[in-house]
Amino acid sequence: MTNTNKTYALVTGANKGLGLEAARRLGAMGWTIFLGSRDEQRGRAAVDELTAAGMDVVLVPLDVASDESVTAAAELVRTHTDRLDVLINNAGAPGKGTNPALVTIDEIHSVFNTNVYGPIRVTNAFLPLLQAAQNPRVVMVSSGGGAFSVVTDPGQAVSKMHELGYSSSKAALNMVTVRYAQALPNIKFNVATPGEIVNKKFAATDMNNNTGTLTVTEGTDSILRLATLDADGPSGIFIDRLGPVAW
Repeated sequence: MTNTNKTYALVTGANKGLGLEAARRLGAMGWTIFLGSRDEQRGRAAVDELTAAGMDVVLVPLDVASDESVTAAAELVRTHTDRLDVLINNAGAPGKGTNPALVTIDEIHSVFNTNVYGPIRVTNAFLPLLQAAQNPRVVMVSSGGGAFSVVTDPGQAVSKMHELGYSSSKAALNMVTVRYAQALPNIKFNVATPGEIVNKKFAATDMNNNTGTLTVTEGTDSILRLATLDADGPSGIFIDRLGPVAW
């Protein structure tokens, strides 16, 4: 029987970077963490690291770009709990940064398969467990690069980065989140970006070759804020670590 006093969370792409740090911070709060990892070996190492620190962590092999993997992950989680309080859709792909004039449909599809279809796959597979929770929350990890307000601001570096795949996929993810929030009012669906848009700062991760000026812990501040919302918290919002972000 599920412990009604525990909080259960699944974090995708949690074997490193923002996902691992979010898992660590939530695990340190006493939550049970289902650590999603496409690479089982790296996932096991991450689980061992957190378990050694006294946290309750379960490895969930999970490739968000695979229907079969997502289905198997949901079945595995159901053997441990009859509800899921928090889902953090963190797994993402940066794409190749290709100029729109040179990009191929195959490249765009690959990025969307992870950054857009992946969160949809995972969310829908885990909806029954989320709906069984008293205060379910879904956090979509997006980017300032997916905000029209940022990309159209000449003062932001991303406005001069002429790529198509990553920014368009994150813009799509933002819309996906809002539509879920509208359609499923009993679940909080929100978007976090791991940065400080007004200060033009972002978190150092493998995805950006660790060029960010914010630490990975600072980068997860917005994720943690949305993951820990109480029952009267908002749904359908977009924030960074300092506050609301304009779409």
